[in-house]
Amino acid sequence: MKDIWLKRWVTLSLILLTLTVFVSAIEASPFDNILKRWRKTNVYNDMDGNLTISLTYYSSEYIEAFIQSEAEKNLWTKDETETFKYNYLQSLQLNEMIPINVEFENNGPTIYPGPFDKMIEMKVGNKSYHPADYDKRLNFKFQGKKEGLVYFRRFDEKTGKDLLDGKDRVTVELSSGLSSLLNGRSPRFFWDIKNDDPARLYTGATGARLETDRLLKRLEKLRKDKAEEEARLAAINNEIATIQARLDELAKGQ
Repeated sequence: MKDIWLKRWVTLSLILLTLTVFVSAIEASPFDNILKRWRKTNVYNDMDGNLTISLTYYSSEYIEAFIQSEAEKNLWTKDETETFKYNYLQSLQLNEMIPINVEFENNGPTIYPGPFDKMIEMKVGNKSYHPADYDKRLNFKFQGKKEGLVYFRRFDEKTGKDLLDGKDRVTVELSSGLSSLLNGRSPRFFWDIKNDDPARLYTGATGARLETDRLLKRLEKLRKDKAEEEARLAAINNEIATIQARLDELAKGQ
């Protein structure tokens, strides 16, 4: 009799465990699964405490899932979603930069990270790059939680070529000197980007607005360059006229 009850109890326990796992899988949103792919986390522990570092790479998949998640959560209309997408893409500066979100949870000795652009670098192929810009709050000492965006240039400053064109992987490395909890280790985070296509984010109304912004910005720069060149040309023409006038005077006196 005891054996029968034991078997029933074990069977019931297995059923409940299976249901729990099944319900958890249902409750996990598609965005949660995508987040796990693009948000990488390293944890460091020793007797002085622990440090958790998480970095997020803004792939097109991640961005689309995040926008859709926010739209569903807030019950936005199509227009409201497009407005959010426009503002979000503008803040990320994806057309010019490669943004990386950096998160810390420091439950150990105070971290003195500034200047932060000396503490982080991006590696693509055999080349390393330092940030073009970053959230300056990352410069200040802290304990507990802190996060901010770090921007790396998307295009080579000399050639204008997209740094990620034809590349399969992006690696971001932090300095081992960031915290004593690292014990001389340099935290590394890498992402497989061979199937990432940022261009697909720039379709529809949002894409048209962002392209308009880009073209207006480019037009403004060209007009400024034109004005500078015209001023330079005018100065040259004035100098030519002055020299010619003096030559005419000298010729008359001979």
